[in-house]
Amino acid sequence: MSSNLIDGVGKLAWLPSGRVTKWVILVFWLVMLALAFSPAGKLTGAQENDAVAWLPGDAESTEVLRAAEEFQSSDELPTLVVYERAGGVTPEDMAAVTEQVSAFDGVDTVERDSVGPIPSEDGEALQVVVPINMGEGGWESLGKTVDDLKAISGDGPAGLDVYYTGPGGFAADSSEAFAGIDGKLLFSAMGVVIVILLLTYRSPFLWLLPVISAIVALVCSQAVIYFMATQLDLTVNAQSAGILTVLVFGAGTDYALLLVARYREELRRHRDRHEAMAFAMHRAGPAIFASGATVIAGMLCLLFASMNSTQGLGPVAAIGVGVALLVMLTLLPALLVICGRPFFWPVHPTYGSADHTETGLWAKVGKRIAIRPRLTWVVTSVVLAIAAIGILQLDADGLENDEAFYDTPDSVLGEEVLADHFPAGSGQPIVVMAKADKSTEVAEVMGGTEGIAEVAEPQTSGDVAYIEGTLTDPPDSQAAKDTVDRVRDAVHEVRDADAQAGGGTAIVLDTLRAAADDNWAIIPLVLLVVLLILALLLRAVVAPLILVGTVVLSFGAALGISALFFKYVFGFAGADAALPLFVFVFLVALGIDYNIFLMTRVHEEAKQVGIRRGALIGLAATGGVITSAGLVLAGTFSVLATLPMVAFAEIGFAVALGVLLDTIIVRSVLVTALNLDVGRWMWWPSALYKRDIDRHDVEEPGGAQEQPTLVG
Repeated sequence: MSSNLIDGVGKLAWLPSGRVTKWVILVFWLVMLALAFSPAGKLTGAQENDAVAWLPGDAESTEVLRAAEEFQSSDELPTLVVYERAGGVTPEDMAAVTEQVSAFDGVDTVERDSVGPIPSEDGEALQVVVPINMGEGGWESLGKTVDDLKAISGDGPAGLDVYYTGPGGFAADSSEAFAGIDGKLLFSAMGVVIVILLLTYRSPFLWLLPVISAIVALVCSQAVIYFMATQLDLTVNAQSAGILTVLVFGAGTDYALLLVARYREELRRHRDRHEAMAFAMHRAGPAIFASGATVIAGMLCLLFASMNSTQGLGPVAAIGVGVALLVMLTLLPALLVICGRPFFWPVHPTYGSADHTETGLWAKVGKRIAIRPRLTWVVTSVVLAIAAIGILQLDADGLENDEAFYDTPDSVLGEEVLADHFPAGSGQPIVVMAKADKSTEVAEVMGGTEGIAEVAEPQTSGDVAYIEGTLTDPPDSQAAKDTVDRVRDAVHEVRDADAQAGGGTAIVLDTLRAAADDNWAIIPLVLLVVLLILALLLRAVVAPLILVGTVVLSFGAALGISALFFKYVFGFAGADAALPLFVFVFLVALGIDYNIFLMTRVHEEAKQVGIRRGALIGLAATGGVITSAGLVLAGTFSVLATLPMVAFAEIGFAVALGVLLDTIIVRSVLVTALNLDVGRWMWWPSALYKRDIDRHDVEEPGGAQEQPTLVG
């Protein structure tokens, strides 16, 4: 290799592959890992899973939560204990439950007296409201308290059934569902990555290096996020923490696959492994960096969301991808150079050996596409568009409590029993905050609203009043949400009362509406950001527009097919309101990754051999690694289905399906066909469009063209 070519490799490309600097980088990341280990382990304790952490900051229900803190701590969740005996509650039952209530009040986190036992009108049930204060312990503290309460009520009379429901009951079941989520997702994602890397590399050792790098990236990103959560008030919850694990392993392994594939190529062209890695970094590094930067930019668009939980996910995901990108461009190449060719055993990429990508599967696919590229992309687009029609079957209006879990937890059973014997909204009231001197008038207006069973006596403190109203319908039902709107309209009309309505049902309603607003605000913003990044990267206008169009088509098809599976295969009752936004952001941001991998290689080859041949060589060289990367990302997102929560399963399934469509069909078939058919116009108005091109490239798009051959 001539010295002038080696000099053409930038200094940054030599940094992780230098004979001395590779060891410096290794030591640096070992130190970072040691420093990050402790704060990373504290991230779960820094999570905020209360209602305010999820709600829009300016929602009416959020304002009510804040105003009501003078009467009830925002950390307090009422837990409803429902007792039922078929044939009627006995005096012995009443005496035993009364004794249990006294014991409930002795639990540390029950800071106010419980209410009850309250008998039902039919005489077959009793209700107790236990106010649990989660405090700094959050969901873990709540779950432990509910377990303590269950131990107390477990000694009741034979035949008296006991259920725990209401906000505290549902939160406790959710806490149990998320128990051990970090370890569960970590080991599941790691297992998926290891299996796919073993199949991809066919080496018993090579998979270790990407997995080790991904673990380092995850621990370091968790530490950074912990400090931002504790020092900069970044909102982190169970959802964003779970997605972080999946995203770091998925995206990080994608970048590793691209780098290792290019390093393998260069090892066949260079005797010295340090020189081979420098060239691999020089050629693949910019594409990997651009891909990571695009994902980061897409995730940061979530900062413009109104939902606090969605806002928090943006920086959490961006930090995870950013750290993964840094690790895969420094630590991984250093490890690869340190371990050398033996780690590729049993198939060593020796100097001068043949590169089989030019005769492999994707080279053959490219040749078939080149015969009729226009027919290929038209048919593929029509099929994807038909699949997108399935979106009409998507019911993304939120999930009711009994629809949110795979199974039927105690809280769901308790809610059904509660509705059988008491007003359906018992224990989960609508809360209205108003001026104290208008409290009587507001309470009267509230009590006269359709859907309100009864209104409690207003409580006052200074010039503020706290008023509770019991719903006639289950608090998570559409009828209850409609009642919230009616109550709000009614109390807002009371002159000078400054009345606002909140409570559990209002929180759900405001969350749904904020999620819908975020869909319309964030999706166009993400598209615009991605379009601008592609235009800057490719220095063209036509290619970015076409590529963004393919991504949107891929998203529509994935969501359409997913909607059909949710409804007719899995039997899910609906979908979370934030599902379309999350699926869109992940698929567009990550799907553009594969566009960048493919198109930067096509651009590189086109400068040497012409646009048509460059398109086919680009597919042949990257088709395998893009497919492997897609399998890794799809596999890691699918592990979200290991959680017993429908919302997580839907996100995992839709993103996994979309990634597979993107890598196998859209990126490799549709985009390649468009490259061949549109030809040099794809790169307008860049220098590649204007340069002298071979005879194949000056053919009119779609015209008769000679079958190209691959050149290396």
